[in-house]
Amino acid sequence: MTKYFLASLFCITLGMAVSAQGQSKKIVVDKIVGAVGDRIILQSNIQDAIIDAARNGEELPEGAACHILEQSLVSKILALQAERDSLPVSDDEVEANLDMRVRGWIMQFGSEQAVEDVAGKTIYQLKDDSRQAIKEQMLMQAMRRKIVENVHITPTEVKAFFDRVPTDSIPFLESELEIGQINIYPKAAKEVEEYIYNEMMNYRRQIESGRANFADLAKKYSEDPGSRDRGGAYEINRNDKDQWDPVFLSTAFRLKAGELSMPVKSNKFGYFLIYCESRRGDNAKVQMILRIPPVTQTELDIAKAKLDSVRQEIIEGKITFKDAAYKYSEDETVKSYGPFVLNQNGSTYVHIDQLPDKEMVQTLSTLKVGDYSHPVTFTNEQGKRGVRLLYLKSRTEPHRMNLQDDYNKIADMALARKRDKAIDDWLTKKVPTFYVLVDKDAAGQCPNLEKYQATSSRGF
Repeated sequence: MTKYFLASLFCITLGMAVSAQGQSKKIVVDKIVGAVGDRIILQSNIQDAIIDAARNGEELPEGAACHILEQSLVSKILALQAERDSLPVSDDEVEANLDMRVRGWIMQFGSEQAVEDVAGKTIYQLKDDSRQAIKEQMLMQAMRRKIVENVHITPTEVKAFFDRVPTDSIPFLESELEIGQINIYPKAAKEVEEYIYNEMMNYRRQIESGRANFADLAKKYSEDPGSRDRGGAYEINRNDKDQWDPVFLSTAFRLKAGELSMPVKSNKFGYFLIYCESRRGDNAKVQMILRIPPVTQTELDIAKAKLDSVRQEIIEGKITFKDAAYKYSEDETVKSYGPFVLNQNGSTYVHIDQLPDKEMVQTLSTLKVGDYSHPVTFTNEQGKRGVRLLYLKSRTEPHRMNLQDDYNKIADMALARKRDKAIDDWLTKKVPTFYVLVDKDAAGQCPNLEKYQATSSRGF
C-alpha cells in the first residue's frame, strides 16, 4: 500500500476550492474514476488536487494522479469502516472544523469577501458543499487512530530502522534551536485605560444614534488585523474556546441578534465592542472593534526591571528557568505547551526561519548556548507590546542525521513507518469486504490500484 503523505491533497476539498485562484483554468472532467460503495471519486477531483498541490509548492511524485486516487479510495474505505464501527464524529465537531478552516482562509486572503471572490461561492455555500467531505475526513482520521492506537516502538526497533537506511540516503539536517521565553505584558496607565474606554463608548453612541455604522468604525479604528479590513466581521462557534479570547466569546454569546455590547475588557488583548449580527445555535456572526490601550516607556521599564530580577534568580540557581516561566510568564500558552517555542509539529526544535519575529532573531544572535538574554521589548502578533527574557537552551550544528543526536526524530520516523504498515495490513484484510471499483483506464495506467479490484473482476 502507498504511504499517506498525499492523503490531505484529496481529503481537504474545501482547501482546494479556496486555494485555487483562477478557477476557470482548472481541468474539469465529469468522469467517475473510482468508487467505494456509493461514494464516488471524480476525475476533476484528482486534477484539482494536482493543480492545487503544484500551486502550493508541494513536491509531487511520479504518477501523482495514481497516488492521489489511491489515497481517495483509502480515505473512503476508512471512513466507511468508521461508520460501521460507530466511531463518534458529531455534527458539532464537523461544524467547528469547518469554522476553523473558514477562519484560516479569511486570515490567508485578508477578508471574507476575498475568500468568496476566489472560490466563486459564498462562505455558506462553501461550507454546505464541503460538509460531507470534511465529515468523511474526520471519520477517516478517527479510524486511523483506532487502528494504530496500540502500535508502539522500542529502542531496538528504532536502531534497526535507522540501520536499514542506505548511507547515501541519510538526510542532512540544518541547524536547529531550542528557545525558551518568559513574557510580561505591562498594563497601561489608568488614565490611558479610561481614555480608551471612553473612546469605545463614543463609538457605541455613534452606532446607536445612526451617525456611523459599525463596519466603518471597525475599518477606521479597530486594532485587530484579522478583521479590520472586513469591518470587524467574524463567524464564531461557542465551542471553539481554544480559538477565541474567553471574554470576547462569552460576551458575544450573551448578545441577542441585533444587540450591541458595552465595551468589555480582556487582559490578553484590550477592549472589545461587539455587535451580534445573527445567531443560530452555537454559531454566530458578529462584528468586533478592538482597541489596545498603549503602554508607555515607563510601564515597559518597570516590566524590564521585574524580568531583570527574575533573570538574576535563574542565574544564581534560586529557581529554574522552567519554574520561573510558569511563575512569572503572562503568556497563556505556557500553561498548555510550556515555555519553549514550538514548530508546526509541536517539537521544541525550530529552524531560525520558523521564529515568530525578527526581534527574537536579533536577540538570539547575541547569545551562546545556555545564555539568558537581558529583558527586551517586543510586539506580539496582536499588536500588544511586552517585555521578554529569552533562554537559548541548545543549538545544533548542521549535520548528517545520527542516532546519538537525533534519536527522537528517528524514533518518530520509525513509529510512523510501523503505523503505516499496521494500516497496510488492516487494508489488506478489509478491502475484500467493500465494494470497490476503479475506472478501467485508470486501473490500466496505475499498477498500485490493482489490489483494490478485490471485490470486482473488472473496472467500469
